Amino acid sequence: MELRKSYFSDVRKDDLNEIGQPRPRSDSPGHVTGKTAYFADRNFPGMLHLKMVRSPHHHARIRSIDTSEAEKHPGVVKVLTARDVPHNVYTILILIQVGPEDETVLADGKVRWKGEAVVAVLAETERAAQEAAAKVKVDYEVLPAVFDMEEALKPGAPIVNEYHGQNYYLYDSGACRKVRFGDVEAGFAEADHVLEQSYQSSPIEHAPTETTGCVVAPEGNDRFTCYTNTQAMFFTLDNTSIILQMPGSKLHFVGGTVGGGFGGKVDVIVEPIAILGAKLTGRPVCFIYSREEEMQISSPRAAEKVVIKDGVMNDGRIVARKVTGYTDAGAYSRHSPYGAQKGAGHYPGPYTIPNVWIDTYCVYTNRTPSSAMRGFGVTIGDFALEVQMDKLARLIGMDPLEFRFINAYRDGDMKAHRQPTEGAALIECMQEASRAAHWPVAEKYMAMSSYKNGA
Repeated sequence: MELRKSYFSDVRKDDLNEIGQPRPRSDSPGHVTGKTAYFADRNFPGMLHLKMVRSPHHHARIRSIDTSEAEKHPGVVKVLTARDVPHNVYTILILIQVGPEDETVLADGKVRWKGEAVVAVLAETERAAQEAAAKVKVDYEVLPAVFDMEEALKPGAPIVNEYHGQNYYLYDSGACRKVRFGDVEAGFAEADHVLEQSYQSSPIEHAPTETTGCVVAPEGNDRFTCYTNTQAMFFTLDNTSIILQMPGSKLHFVGGTVGGGFGGKVDVIVEPIAILGAKLTGRPVCFIYSREEEMQISSPRAAEKVVIKDGVMNDGRIVARKVTGYTDAGAYSRHSPYGAQKGAGHYPGPYTIPNVWIDTYCVYTNRTPSSAMRGFGVTIGDFALEVQMDKLARLIGMDPLEFRFINAYRDGDMKAHRQPTEGAALIECMQEASRAAHWPVAEKYMAMSSYKNGA
């Protein structure tokens, strides 16, 4: 790596001890010697294994649940249903006042996606738990399901989640998060060319080497230690406290070492039910996803659809941009309302455009609930925006990198969400990319600066 210090030397401090210096990772020795301890390395005497009965249907009403045969199975210690969970309906982002609570720990009266947890079985061995789970009888009335975001938004579509009452998250701005800047229709009227394109992605699974899970040990005095691979330690602790109606001081979470996460281990899924099992049995509990569960049950990156309409002049200036974005939350909110909101702020891209119109929808479907994954809400949007930029450059016969120089935001430019640009450095990054890629651009672009008073 080469650190170019010629840029912004007048505003940068060079007396820093860490930034720009190579440093070994503190956890590397443990990883390469095999000494790193993961949550599943804990093994306590008398530990129970938890397995879930999951819905085979995408959308169905639960008529009845019969656990009698499972309870008789050799090795079974406890069977849990929704009525055993103190606060069964929750939503992860309630901690930052993003509601309503819309997801059940164990399904109560209805399932909304294939794989949803219905009954938890705790047994002496993993095999006994699996065999007993297969003996639970659930009578379902299958209901119409919806899997396409635009179909879900149509009048008369099956309602996925009654806690919302409609198939979209309701922001304070209405059915979608909105950004309005300038007069986009006037911009299109002024433009020499108008291009509208659609971009779509499918859900993406993180596929970590280590599957999601935790091990819980009772410590006495109604206190519990939870060894977990969550990426959101305090977020998980606080949500678990709400679900179990227990003070957080009774819960000790131990983690920090994750065998691959990429954002996929921030949902509060395994810890509350495992701690509840330990609380009701007085014994340690292990709950670990199988590989099949990790692929089907854990939250993927959301499927997204992005429709971009641009107005561009022959000289390369983008004068109007209208974006409609759809984020598929699946059956429950989890982190998706936040992801869609991030998209709304990002979709104009790192470009100065005088007229912008953004609508982003967080849509509910009968698919696996989606959640965080590396830049969620932004990554797919970036793909769509940059492909669109290449198409616009071709449309007007301009080099795609020079086209970006013309439109790149610079310090002092007002962004569409009305925040001034500061410390952009985009011009300088593109100049270095031009050199590194041996992609020549006109000298006037190499002389530009992100400073407004620069070239």
